[in-house]
Amino acid sequence: METAAADIATIGRISAVPAILQVIREMTGLRFAAVARVTEDSWTACAVLDQLDFGLKVGGELDLVTTLCHEIRQAHVSVVIDKASEDPLYHDHHTPRLYQFESYISVPVFRTDGRFFGTICALDPNPAELKASAIQSTMESFARVLSLQIEAEENLQRAETALQQEQKIAELREQFIAVLGHDLRNPLFAISASAEMLRRKFPNPAGDKLVTHILTSTRRAAQLVDDVLDFARGRMGNGIPLTIAPCPDLADALLHVISEIQSVYPNRVIHASISPLPNIPCDRERVAQLLSNLLANAIVHGDPQGDVEISAQVDQHGFRLAVKNQGQIPEEELSQLFHPYSRPTDDSTRAGLGLGLYIASQIAQSHGGQLQVESTAQTGTQFTFSLPPAV
Repeated sequence: METAAADIATIGRISAVPAILQVIREMTGLRFAAVARVTEDSWTACAVLDQLDFGLKVGGELDLVTTLCHEIRQAHVSVVIDKASEDPLYHDHHTPRLYQFESYISVPVFRTDGRFFGTICALDPNPAELKASAIQSTMESFARVLSLQIEAEENLQRAETALQQEQKIAELREQFIAVLGHDLRNPLFAISASAEMLRRKFPNPAGDKLVTHILTSTRRAAQLVDDVLDFARGRMGNGIPLTIAPCPDLADALLHVISEIQSVYPNRVIHASISPLPNIPCDRERVAQLLSNLLANAIVHGDPQGDVEISAQVDQHGFRLAVKNQGQIPEEELSQLFHPYSRPTDDSTRAGLGLGLYIASQIAQSHGGQLQVESTAQTGTQFTFSLPPAV
């Protein structure tokens, strides 16, 4: 029954079927026409045009052995009858007597792989001149068209079902990640607050080192949680959320990021050239996060002996923020840099989930901007975030 229901649904989704049955009705004068699914043990109407009050509806079944379609399924040939009561083959046949028709035509429908699907058939109590007309060849052409339409519709349904399943799985996965990330915030906050209380209540040099280590690790874990949440938002299709507003202190925000990372890597040389940045419409915190990710990436994955250069400016082309470091990224890795979990192949031991550049690229896209990378042996590697001029 499930297979019959699926076949009925497939035929029902093919918009050409009602038109085919109407053309058959007009060409032949036969007042009942149908597309039937015929198996070795069943006859089921998948589409019906009934102007005879024959009483058969879509989904209705006939006893297979009482139909001529049973014989068509076995012989794989069309049957055409002008006047059953005078036809040499069918004047004593039980089917015309049972269903009280004189004129009848039925052509087989095969799937594209050769399997038998069913028939397109039509009948009427009155005789009709069918054999002398082109109706048989026309209906056989309709059968071939229907075969192609069935295959196309079934392929489409399989693709849509697979896509829906993948979307459900992806959504559940991303929701799980988001909930997990959210729930991790509470114990991290408790650890951080407890460490701060220990520092205030029991100040001593040895203990301070342990407390500082706890706080540093907690901040690191919190950053990983934030990365996971941003990743989940980006992958769920809504993009990273922004609060866009004119930002009068974007330069200060960028300098603060540089100062923070410099304190973490005091032995690295960071050159910053931040021009005056008038009220640029952007999300201040997200642009700062983008710079933090790019700068951390430059320090961790760039030449450890090389300087890092940062520049930010506004000109006739819009806002431009660039982070440059010494060292070259292999060409085969460039196309994968902004994919999640992407890390240099020789850096497997370094910390991180490989989400930093992906999140930076998502922030750029959510702003309507671009994040691009250029890397050569001569000039090093430069990431550039650009925004078009404000309209």
